[in-house]
Amino acid sequence: MNPIAKFVKENRKLAGLTQEEFAIRSGLGLRFVRELEQGKETVRMDKVNQALAMFNRQAVPGPKEHEGE
Repeated sequence: MNPIAKFVKENRKLAGLTQEEFAIRSGLGLRFVRELEQGKETVRMDKVNQALAMFNRQAVPGPKEHEGE
Protein backbone atom coordinates (compact mmCIF):
# COMPACT_ATOMS: atom_id res chain seq x y z
CA MET A 1 0.00 0.00 0.00
CA ASN A 2 1.40 3.41 -0.85
CA PRO A 3 2.26 5.68 2.10
CA ILE A 4 -0.46 8.28 1.42
CA ALA A 5 -3.17 5.63 1.07
CA LYS A 6 -2.03 3.99 4.29
CA PHE A 7 -1.84 7.32 6.14
CA VAL A 8 -5.32 8.44 5.09
CA LYS A 9 -6.94 5.08 5.83
CA GLU A 10 -5.30 4.69 9.25
CA ASN A 11 -6.01 8.26 10.34
CA ARG A 12 -9.58 8.20 9.05
CA LYS A 13 -10.21 5.09 11.14
CA LEU A 14 -8.49 6.64 14.18
CA ALA A 15 -10.84 9.61 13.79
CA GLY A 16 -13.76 7.17 13.88
CA LEU A 17 -14.97 8.10 10.41
CA THR A 18 -16.38 5.86 7.72
CA GLN A 19 -15.25 6.50 4.16
CA GLU A 20 -18.60 8.18 3.51
CA GLU A 21 -18.31 10.45 6.56
CA PHE A 22 -14.74 11.35 5.61
CA ALA A 23 -15.84 12.16 2.06
CA ILE A 24 -18.58 14.46 3.30
CA ARG A 25 -16.39 16.26 5.84
CA SER A 26 -13.49 16.71 3.42
CA GLY A 27 -15.69 17.79 0.53
CA LEU A 28 -14.51 14.90 -1.63
CA GLY A 29 -16.47 12.24 -3.45
CA LEU A 30 -16.85 8.80 -1.91
CA ARG A 31 -15.43 7.21 -5.07
CA PHE A 32 -12.28 9.34 -4.78
CA VAL A 33 -11.80 8.42 -1.11
CA ARG A 34 -12.15 4.72 -1.94
CA GLU A 35 -9.69 4.97 -4.84
CA LEU A 36 -7.22 6.96 -2.75
CA GLU A 37 -7.28 4.41 0.07
CA GLN A 38 -6.87 1.57 -2.44
CA GLY A 39 -3.70 3.23 -3.69
CA LYS A 40 -4.88 4.16 -7.18
CA GLU A 41 -1.86 5.67 -8.90
CA THR A 42 -3.71 8.22 -11.04
CA VAL A 43 -5.38 10.58 -8.58
CA ARG A 44 -5.45 14.36 -8.69
CA MET A 45 -2.92 15.91 -6.33
CA ASP A 46 -5.21 18.80 -5.43
CA LYS A 47 -7.74 16.27 -4.15
CA VAL A 48 -5.02 14.27 -2.36
CA ASN A 49 -4.02 17.46 -0.55
CA GLN A 50 -7.67 18.17 0.22
CA ALA A 51 -7.87 14.77 1.93
CA LEU A 52 -4.55 15.23 3.75
CA ALA A 53 -5.68 18.66 4.98
CA MET A 54 -8.15 16.85 7.23
CA PHE A 55 -5.07 15.75 9.23
CA ASN A 56 -3.16 19.03 8.85
CA ARG A 57 -0.84 17.49 6.24
CA GLN A 58 0.02 17.99 2.56
CA ALA A 59 1.86 16.01 -0.09
CA VAL A 60 5.29 17.42 -0.82
CA PRO A 61 8.12 16.35 -3.11
CA GLY A 62 10.48 13.87 -1.54
CA PRO A 63 12.70 10.96 -2.39
CA LYS A 64 11.00 8.01 -3.98
CA GLU A 65 10.52 5.02 -1.68
CA HIS A 66 11.62 1.66 -3.00
CA GLU A 67 9.57 -1.50 -2.60
CA GLY A 68 10.72 -3.65 0.29
CA GLU A 69 12.37 -0.88 2.31
